[in-house]
Amino acid sequence: VHLKESGGGSVQAGGALQLSCAVSGYTYKRNCLGWFRHRQSAGMARVWVAIIEGDGTVDYTDSVKGRFTASKDIGDRTLYLNMNDLKPEDTAMYYCAARFDVTGGCSNHPLWFPSWGQGTQVTVSS
Repeated sequence: VHLKESGGGSVQAGGALQLSCAVSGYTYKRNCLGWFRHRQSAGMARVWVAIIEGDGTVDYTDSVKGRFTASKDIGDRTLYLNMNDLKPEDTAMYYCAARFDVTGGCSNHPLWFPSWGQGTQVTVSS
């Protein structure tokens, strides 16, 4: 299994970016896919941003609701994170994550996801 993010960069506050995550190496139909971020300045662990459930519904952490949109293609081969109205506090390394062949709901805890990309940096200046 291989996940690879792309699309990070530097923008000014109020700007937008789209992240993509290419997923390969599996054939399961029902999967949990997620976006997480790690803000080094805050000394925090990775925290969840958006989780795409096996049935396609999406859960968002409160701080990004109304600004970020997570989606995936039909075959779960590519994840997207459209980020609008970016704020300096959105500055972080963003990661996509996956857990395949799930039978129930998805967790938003990073330890629940066994497969990760290498991350892509998003920097928002004020």
